[in-house]
Amino acid sequence: MKRLLWLGVGLAVGAIVVRKITRKANEFTPSGIATSLSESAGGLVESLRSFVEDVREGMAEREQEIHAAFAAGELYEDRFADLRDEQDGSHGRHAQEGQR
Repeated sequence: MKRLLWLGVGLAVGAIVVRKITRKANEFTPSGIATSLSESAGGLVESLRSFVEDVREGMAEREQEIHAAFAAGELYEDRFADLRDEQDGSHGRHAQEGQR
């Protein structure tokens, strides 16, 4: 009876190992590689789509802040003007004022 039990366990383990090896081998076939690349590209597209969505939400929020400040008659503090001037050097409103 013990031999039959161990034979069954051995067959089950062997079947699982063969199945795993077959799946792994299929990953390296041309169709398996194509599927893997397709899934990777899909993930990349989804990440890019999420990033663009986050940027648009940030832009809309910033635009609302600017509109609220304008409606209240307040001077809106542009926290990023100095950064743009450092990067662009010769572009932008501040650079044009200096050329006049």
